[in-house]
Amino acid sequence: MSELDASHRNALDDSAFAFPKERKMPINDAEHVRNAVARFDQVEDVSDDERDAAWKRILAAARKHDVDVSEKSWRELGKPGRH
Repeated sequence: MSELDASHRNALDDSAFAFPKERKMPINDAEHVRNAVARFDQVEDVSDDERDAAWKRILAAARKHDVDVSEKSWRELGKPGRH
């Protein structure tokens, strides 16, 4: 995955993050969107409402960057039968 160094990460607009207030999980390209989905359950110190909003941003970024996400909700992550 392409690493974002501090200067590139700091240059990103808040909207380039799944959690913009905390500036957690960049979703600025396909690689970062896939990473955000894979690591979504590792985010700490956010409410379920913030997770719901972040998931919507991830899905929008996935559509934009042509990334397939089979889960409709973050609550489906890690459930049996996941592809």
